[in-house]
Amino acid sequence: MIARTLLLASLSLASVAVAQEAPRPPLPSAETNARVNAALPEAEAAMKAHVMFLASDAMLGREAGSPTYDVAAQYVAAQYYAAGLRPAGDNGSYLQTVPLVSYKPASQGSFGWTPKGGAAQPLTFGEDYLPGADPTQAQTRVDAPVVFVGYGIDAPTFKRNDYAGVDVRGKVVAFFSGAPAAMPGEERAHFGNAANKAVTAQAKGAVGVILLESPTSAKVRPFSRLAETWNSARMTWAEADGTGFFAAPKTPSLGTVSMKGAEKMFAGARTPWAQVVAAAESPAAKFRAVELPGRLSVQLSTETKPVTSYNVAGLLPGSDPKLKDEIVVLTAHLDHVGVGTPKNGDAIYNGAMDNAVGIASLIEEAKRFKAAGAAPKRSVLFLAVTAEEKGLVGADYFARHPTFPKANLVADVNLDMPILTYKFEDIVAFGADRTTLGQYVKNAAAKMNLQISPDPMPDQGFFVRSDHYRFVQQGIPSVFVWPGTKGPGKAAFDAFLSTHYHQPSDEVGQTPPIDWSSGVRFIEANYSIAREIADAPERPRWNKGDFFGTLYNGLGAK
Repeated sequence: MIARTLLLASLSLASVAVAQEAPRPPLPSAETNARVNAALPEAEAAMKAHVMFLASDAMLGREAGSPTYDVAAQYVAAQYYAAGLRPAGDNGSYLQTVPLVSYKPASQGSFGWTPKGGAAQPLTFGEDYLPGADPTQAQTRVDAPVVFVGYGIDAPTFKRNDYAGVDVRGKVVAFFSGAPAAMPGEERAHFGNAANKAVTAQAKGAVGVILLESPTSAKVRPFSRLAETWNSARMTWAEADGTGFFAAPKTPSLGTVSMKGAEKMFAGARTPWAQVVAAAESPAAKFRAVELPGRLSVQLSTETKPVTSYNVAGLLPGSDPKLKDEIVVLTAHLDHVGVGTPKNGDAIYNGAMDNAVGIASLIEEAKRFKAAGAAPKRSVLFLAVTAEEKGLVGADYFARHPTFPKANLVADVNLDMPILTYKFEDIVAFGADRTTLGQYVKNAAAKMNLQISPDPMPDQGFFVRSDHYRFVQQGIPSVFVWPGTKGPGKAAFDAFLSTHYHQPSDEVGQTPPIDWSSGVRFIEANYSIAREIADAPERPRWNKGDFFGTLYNGLGAK
C-alpha cells in the first residue's frame, strides 16, 4: 500500500478543525521577535530554521498520529531529498508507515480481594486501586493468588532474585516501581522498567502484574495525583491482526494498588505490610518474596483506537563494495506531546529542545556527510521516529520491522533533547563504554577538547527513556550523547527540566535562549562519531561479557 503523502498545501479539514480548537497564545512582542529573528552565522541559522518551523505554533506540538505531525514528517522528507538522501521507507518513499493503537481503560473496572477463609471484599476505585489497560484485548479477567516480589527483579549478575523461594505460576505478582539505588545506573534503569518486569514475570509463569504504591513513589507522585489521569490514553504499535503490542501479552498489567489497598491485601501475611513499608524506605531495600493470604479478582475493559503515523527514513549509500550493505543508523524523534493544559494562556507544547533540535541536528548531519565529498564506506540511515513520547514506540517498530535486513544494522547514534542553553565543556555518552563505539566517542571528544562525564542523574533512568534503547534490545551497539553538566551545565540542565521540559515554554524564544553555536558543536560531535563508525574497518561489537550485549545476544558479547 502506498504511504500517504501530506503536503502543506493540502491540510485536511480535520487538521484545520484541530488548529481552530487549540487555544492560541498571544503574538510575540516586538522585543521577542527581534531576539528570535536576529541574524546568525550560516551554520547556526540553518539549524535554527528547522527548529523555527518544527516548533512553531502551526505544528501544534507534533503529536504522533495528528495531521500536523504528518506535515512535520513531510518537511523532514523534503529536507532529506534536498540533502541527497535516497528514500528508505515504504514503496520507494521516505515514509515508513507505523500502525499504532491508542488504548485506555474503558471503565473503572473492578478489583476484589478475598482473604483466606474470609468473604470477598471489593477494593475501592481511586482509593485502593486504579485499573490498567490491556492493548491486546477488550476484556481482561484474572482471578488468582497474589505473590509480593519486592522490586520484581531477577538479576543473577547482581546476586539479586526477588522471586527466590516462591512459585508464581498461575499467580499475579505485585511489585514496587524502580530498582535498588545500589545498582549501576544503566542496569538500574533497565531493571526498573515496568515492561521489563512484566517480561520477567511472564517468563516465570505469572498471569498478571500489579504495581504497588511505595513510600518513595508516594513522595514523587502521590496516588491521588495518579487518580487524576487514570483514564488517559496510552499508545503502542499494532500487530498484524490490529491488536496492540505488549512485551508480555500473557502477563497483562492489571493496575496500581495504593498503600491503603496493599495494607488490606497484606492482612495476615507472614510479612506484615508495615514491615515492607519500613524496608522500602531504604535505598538498599531487600524484600522477602511472600504469597499473600487470599485471591485477587480483576476485571478490566479496554478501549482501543487505530492510529497511523510515520517514521521518516533517508539513506546515504556507502561507497565500499564490502561494507556498503552495513548500515549505521542515526535516530531522532520527531514527535512531541501536542496540545495540553494551558499555561499562561499557551496550550501548545512546541517541543523546541525536545526534540526539534534533535531533528535539526539529524538533517544538518546529513548535509555534512554530503558536503564531505567522499561518501562513507558504510551506508548511513537517517531516521526520524514517531511516538517516542508514547514510550519509544516508533523506534521499537522500526527496530523490529526495519526497512532493511535487521542483520545489516550495525550501530545506532541517537540525538534526543540536547540542552543547548550554554557552552558545554563535556559530554555524557550513554552506552558508549559497553561497545567498541566508545573509542569513537573518545576520539570525537578529544578532537573538540571535550571531557567525557558519567551519567549525572542515574536515578532518572535516561538510558531506557530514549530511542537508542530499542536498538539495544535488538542487540545493536548504540550510543546516546548529551552535552554534559560541567561548568554552567548542571544549572542549565536543572533549569530546563524544572521550567521548560514538557511545557509550552519549550519554544524557540524560550529564556534562557538556545545557544545555536553550541547546537553546531553538538552536530559536529555526533557527525564525528557517526563518520568514524561508518568508515571503521571493523563492524561495531559489544564488549565481551557486557550485560546488555549478553542479554540481547549482541555481536561479541558472549
